[in-house]
This record gives sequence, structure tokens and C-alpha cells, in this order.
Amino acid sequence: MSKQLPTVPIFGVPFSKMSMDETVHYLTEAIEDGRLTHVVTANPIMVMEALDKPEFAAVLRKADLIVPDGAGVVWAAKTGGNPVAERVAGFDLMHRLMEQGEKRRWTAYLLGTTQEIIEAAAEKLQLQYPQVRIVGCRNGFFGPNEDEEIVEEIRKLKPHLLFVARGMDKEAWNAQYKERLGVPFIMGVGGSFDIVSGKLKRAPMFYQKLRIEWLYRLFQEPSRYKRMLALPKFVVKVLRNKENVTKPRPEAQ
Repeated sequence: MSKQLPTVPIFGVPFSKMSMDETVHYLTEAIEDGRLTHVVTANPIMVMEALDKPEFAAVLRKADLIVPDGAGVVWAAKTGGNPVAERVAGFDLMHRLMEQGEKRRWTAYLLGTTQEIIEAAAEKLQLQYPQVRIVGCRNGFFGPNEDEEIVEEIRKLKPHLLFVARGMDKEAWNAQYKERLGVPFIMGVGGSFDIVSGKLKRAPMFYQKLRIEWLYRLFQEPSRYKRMLALPKFVVKVLRNKENVTKPRPEAQ
């Protein structure tokens, strides 16, 4: 992660303190300059995963920017006495960058989820942002034996933006191949394609204001309940360790 950017560690995960506008400005300049920027949109579940799995923590440390995509992260930073500017939701950041792409005639590639959902998302984004050329899309169900072929395809198409939705455990793919992909910008977008495609609905503003978007998502996808169990554990950990929440941790080698 860039040393110049203001960050706050939440149990060792360095989150950006920038606002949404500052983040968009920083990323737009980086993309225009062709500087490789790998963004992770992290939430409390990912913080807990990093605490449990050193290999996942190592993946997060390879990111150039980690944005607080989760009200729980914003709350934890404030509780720990070193607040971030605001929540920077991955779904909104994706759209803000597509808006920048409209003005600058950027190109984009979408990778992840099912073929049906990714094609529907590509079609809707193309209609919404006609000046951004979506140069390709592909589902996320592939194994290591197909990595070379996919990396080569994306390299040849040279998109400005690469949005990837392959689940939290696949963030390592972005870190592993970001240099080879040769794109200036790569970001994991979680369930954003599900919402863009119309498969899922985004939580109404009522849920967003109360910071319980996770509950609305759980209503739509009850199968996520096991993953959601990390949320109360995160809250308890923050409350029990208030003085240590935002203290830097020695990095594992």
C-alpha cells in the first residue's frame, strides 16, 4: 500500500482514511497515468478472516488500497479513536469509476459470478455508461489450469478497469496475477454484479442509514448466515479491545 495515503489499521488491516470523492480522484489519476492499482473492498468479515488465516492477511497486505466497504469498519475505526472519513462501498465506487470512464472513454472487463449474471451485468452497465466500452466478460468458474488463458485474453484487450467477483477466498487471484494482467486498475466487487444484473436488490436507504445492509442481504441469501456469524464476533472483539483496535501490528513474514 502506498506510504503517502492516510491509513488506519483495523486489527492489522490497513484501511484508507480517504473519503469517496478523494478515493475517486486518486484512482482516476492513477488510471490515467497507467499506474497499477489493486483495490480491495474490505468489510468486518474479511478482517476476521485475516485474523484467522495468515495467508489471507498476506493477500490483503499486497493490495495497493483497501477501502472501508462496511459500516462495521467505519464504526470500529471511530471506536478505536482513529476514524476514517466515511464508508467507501465497492458498489458505489464501481459506479463512480464508470462515470469517470464515461468522460474519458475508458474500457472495462468484467470477470466473475455465473455466465448468465455477468452477461446481464455487462449489458446493463453498457447501457448505463455507453462511452465506456466493455471489451469482455467471463464467468468466475475456472480453475488454475485456465488462468494462463484468461490472463492472456485480458492482457490483449488492455482494459482500463478490471472488476472481479469471485468471492473473498479468490482475492489471492487478483494479487497473484495483477502484474501480469497489465491493467491499471483491478478491484474485487463482491456481490455487485448480482445487483447490477437484477438478480439481487440493493438494500433500501432505510437499511443503509441504519448500517444494517448485511441484514437485508441475509434476507435475500439465507445461505450466507454462516459467513455472517463473523459480524457479532467482530463487534465483541472491537468492544473488548478498544485500545488496540487501531494499533499497528507487526507484519507476519
